[in-house]
Amino acid sequence: MNLNKSVESQKSTQGFDAPRKFKNTLFTNQVTTVFLNSLCTSIPYASFLHSTDFFRLNKIIPLLLSVVAFNVAAESTSCWDIDNDSDRLACFDQLSNKDRGESSSGLMIDWKQNKIRQPRAEFSLLNERWELEEDLVEYAFRPYKPVYFFPLFYSSKLNELPGTPNPRTTSTDSFNLDHLEAKLQLSFKTKLLNDLIGENGDIWFGYTQSSRWQIYNAAESRPFRETNHEPEFMFVWRTNYNLAGFTGRLLSLSLTHQSNGQNEPLSRSWNRFILNVGFDRPDWVVQLRPWWRIPETSDEEDENPDILDFVGRGELLVVHRRRNSHQISGQIRHSFKSGEDSRGSINIDWSYPCFDRLRCHAQIFHGYGESMIDYNHQTTSFGMGVALIEWF
Repeated sequence: MNLNKSVESQKSTQGFDAPRKFKNTLFTNQVTTVFLNSLCTSIPYASFLHSTDFFRLNKIIPLLLSVVAFNVAAESTSCWDIDNDSDRLACFDQLSNKDRGESSSGLMIDWKQNKIRQPRAEFSLLNERWELEEDLVEYAFRPYKPVYFFPLFYSSKLNELPGTPNPRTTSTDSFNLDHLEAKLQLSFKTKLLNDLIGENGDIWFGYTQSSRWQIYNAAESRPFRETNHEPEFMFVWRTNYNLAGFTGRLLSLSLTHQSNGQNEPLSRSWNRFILNVGFDRPDWVVQLRPWWRIPETSDEEDENPDILDFVGRGELLVVHRRRNSHQISGQIRHSFKSGEDSRGSINIDWSYPCFDRLRCHAQIFHGYGESMIDYNHQTTSFGMGVALIEWF
């Protein structure tokens, strides 16, 4: 059967002509007018519906509907007038893709921005958290480090007499502490500036706060033993290269301040530049983070002069997200020294979904620097609780 004859038959039997469409539009206008009139009379106390401006809608809305319907009819009619079969099908494909906001090539089109967005690449954990791709940009608060609450946090060795090489920050009064306490952490980040250099280079602000709460220490009125504050500004550069089966996704440099907000002799603080090199592959993330401490103006003002020899000069973070939604992370810090000066810490976290949007979370820490006040104190800690947000 000839396709052109079939098309002509369809045009004649189904009425694909502009006048027929326009007649249908007139009927739509009448229905719209009846609806608006009934709306005005049926809604009680809606005095604004009886205003002169609203009644003008009886004329404006049907007119707009007529224009839209007539344009649609005209466009579809122009496609039917094409004699060539392939050209006719391409015409209808173009109209269909336009309605869906897509081009004939299958690429999504942002009609507001008048630009074509490429299809999203394979899923990346670092892309998701750092908005490295254009179609992930959302100027808003984003997760940064894990957010959790541990009602049970046990430390094997207590630091009841905190001290440093600086006499001004060495306590002479002993503290009555419990081994068992609570620990909580809040963390977020937000993008401040986007694409500073060409189409790359973002400025972020991040903030992390962690507290140790002697909630079971009734004899000391259940005080917050230690709270650490860590604001930071980060410059993030998007990268794309392969190394040992991983993809290098980002390179960042941050200016970080960390302190415990206390007065002497318990005050602890330092400022650092931290370099972050981030790699990932499906369900894996690896970040190398060496840092350089900004020197204090004088030795007397340095509240913790030997912090690098205990907390370390860099860290390695490895995160693995399993298919069953379990997540395991390991964080290793080291002083990059040998012998007796070889110090640092290891922190292991494990979480899995257990209560709706909450995740059961367990943490094991061993080494120096579990908190700022304990930067030169070695302990082993174990915590259990729930988490709202994980690394990824």
